[in-house]
Amino acid sequence: MENLKFVLKNILDSGTLDSDILEGLTESEREIVDTIYRENLVSEALVVLEELNTDEEWDKLIRKITVTKKLIVPFWTTILKYAAIFVGLIAFSYTVYQLRNSEIGVPISETAIKLKMDGEKVKVIQEGGGQEIISIAGKVLGVQKGNKISYKGDSDISELVYNELEIPFGKVFDVELSDGTLVHLNSGTKMRYPVKFLNTGKREVFIEGEAYFIVAKDMDRPFIVHAERVEIEVLGTIFNISSYNEDEEINTVLVEGSVKMSNTFNPNDNVMLKPGAKGSWNKAGYSIAVEEVDVENYTSWITGELIFRNASFSDMTKKLERKYNVSIQNNNLRLSEIKLNAWFSTDIERIDDVLKSISEIYPFNYKITDRNIVID
Repeated sequence: MENLKFVLKNILDSGTLDSDILEGLTESEREIVDTIYRENLVSEALVVLEELNTDEEWDKLIRKITVTKKLIVPFWTTILKYAAIFVGLIAFSYTVYQLRNSEIGVPISETAIKLKMDGEKVKVIQEGGGQEIISIAGKVLGVQKGNKISYKGDSDISELVYNELEIPFGKVFDVELSDGTLVHLNSGTKMRYPVKFLNTGKREVFIEGEAYFIVAKDMDRPFIVHAERVEIEVLGTIFNISSYNEDEEINTVLVEGSVKMSNTFNPNDNVMLKPGAKGSWNKAGYSIAVEEVDVENYTSWITGELIFRNASFSDMTKKLERKYNVSIQNNNLRLSEIKLNAWFSTDIERIDDVLKSISEIYPFNYKITDRNIVID
């Protein structure tokens, strides 16, 4: 299994199958790698192998498949398609067998970046990898390079077809839409968007979580961001929107240009934001408030920083949980009431470093067990 991992990672990094990297593999292992490469399942195969803890588990998976199915397609292709189903990947449309009901496979990891395509097929995105994004119909929609997916503006698509990208806690990812709009997606975010915008009408996307938009200018096609009951309309501008389900407000901070912020409860209740302004829609009161803010406090996450200014510890906790993919249980009532000013580099500082820094100012005890943190 380790030999296969090594070779597949080399293929993922280089994008090609070089005969030199196959040296040292058995004949059957070479056939496996060749099949994986031809079926464009390199990323999926790596996910499967990473989820299995030992060679014994991999062997057990193989034995179960061979016992439960009589195969009429290449053995290793079927193994990967079984496994792919259970990491959330729908088998290709030409697959001989429907594998949805099989009990053999590996469940999709909660920490995986997931791309939902054509309303049903789910593809696991391997961080740092490279691959073409291909529809069920076989059309190339775009390409992944590293931690970014770029969609083609000239793809042969004449109707709205949506993809949905889901970013787990602890990770960030970028998407370049077909019109050239760049979107930075923060931890714990989902975005639904067309793989190609039509030549006429609005450019509309749907967000749950937090994203930083650099919108391509197009005077004829307004760009609309939907976040629950809120709509943000722009022609070409830069702004940040935060719309996590657990937050009391949906916030939009304008960096450059102008945007109109409205809501579906009362479409006439709208405001135009200027650079440096934050528009907040209260979910309970159905009202919009505007204030001047330090933009950097709301956009620093895209450079791996967390900035808190006069922030309650409970608000800090939410962001720390998302950024570090942890669960924090705070039993310290005094700590809950304080306001903090802090700056952290999440690329350098671990969650343990963050908690130590805060505890030096406001003493408290904490315990970390796996990804669970208890503060006393």
